[in-house]
Amino acid sequence: MNIAEYFRLSINALMANKMRSILTTLGVIIGVFSVILLVSLGSGLQSYITNQISELGSNILFVIPGKIGGTSGPGETVNRLTLTNVKYLSERLQGIALVSPQIGKTTTIKFANKSNKNTNIWGVSANFPDIIKTKIIKGTFFTKSQEKNGSKVVVIGPTIVKNLFPNTDPIGKKITISGGKYTIIGLSASRGSSFGQNQDNIVVIPFTAAKKQFSIDIANQIYLSANSPALVNLVKKRAKEVLLTRLDEEDFTIMGQEQILSTVTNITNVLTIALGGIAAISLLVGGIGVMNIMLVSVTERTKEIGLRKALGARRQDILTQFLLEAVMLSLLGGTIGILLGIGASMIVAVFFVAVVTPWSVILAFLFSVAVGVIFGMTPAIRASKLSPIEALRYE
Repeated sequence: MNIAEYFRLSINALMANKMRSILTTLGVIIGVFSVILLVSLGSGLQSYITNQISELGSNILFVIPGKIGGTSGPGETVNRLTLTNVKYLSERLQGIALVSPQIGKTTTIKFANKSNKNTNIWGVSANFPDIIKTKIIKGTFFTKSQEKNGSKVVVIGPTIVKNLFPNTDPIGKKITISGGKYTIIGLSASRGSSFGQNQDNIVVIPFTAAKKQFSIDIANQIYLSANSPALVNLVKKRAKEVLLTRLDEEDFTIMGQEQILSTVTNITNVLTIALGGIAAISLLVGGIGVMNIMLVSVTERTKEIGLRKALGARRQDILTQFLLEAVMLSLLGGTIGILLGIGASMIVAVFFVAVVTPWSVILAFLFSVAVGVIFGMTPAIRASKLSPIEALRYE
């Protein structure tokens, strides 16, 4: 028999049992669909975080408390990034980098009878917009003089404008932050969400005012912005030398964009593989379903197999036909699963982050072929080994 004849016989056999064929492919469809969708979510998350980091600029460095990979365990790190250390660092890096502390506090802010809960209060330096590229769409950012005097001025984000000033110009109005009255002097442009935090629900005040308001002398982190990308390594080296004159090596970590991206990529790669592995279990179950249905098919078609062998069909002919049937079912299920997975990923991308990667589609397709070959082999071998005489006697 030629290949065309094998295909004709296989298609006829599958069409003769449409419902069984549909149910057989269902497991493969669900498996491939799950692989495409979950891997797309993992890849989308990685792409999103990478873009968020890249948007900060290639000359940004972060000083965070504690040593990554150090001897301190979770919860054991003591933050020693005092504002005095920040000032010392700023003086020593003058001319090659901008420095700003970031004092963080989450609280409710109020205006008249309205309130905005879980607002992120950031105490920073006057040079913060030059470091993080903050765009002010109305009003101004606070000045170096206002920072030095600890002026109670504030720049607010779009979420706060929407919740507290839906029909009013906020500039010049006073909001209450933990009992302190702050005058709004600027509105920042929308930044969306970054690392799970709503960047539009942030108010920015001078770190000197934050220090006095909240009695905090510790920075959550320190932003460093080299004057040019070429100076990043020098700034990192110099900053480490300066901080080591006042702190121990275990007290801080200086992270550049490259290091952050590497860490994030490692984490998201593990997440993507884990999600793909979970989805692959569904495909494995689908493969077992293909094998079981094909074994049932062999049993139901025992007489047919015996008759064909009696008429001269070789063992190879029977083996090829049943294996081809299993592969065709898996390919059909794989193709439908890929189309559904891509479609679902596109829908999810509208509300969340999902990126369909070519390798995930190719992997899912090859996996579906492998399912047909591996799980179709046992039924095919069983069918090919049937004795013609015993098969014809089968009831």
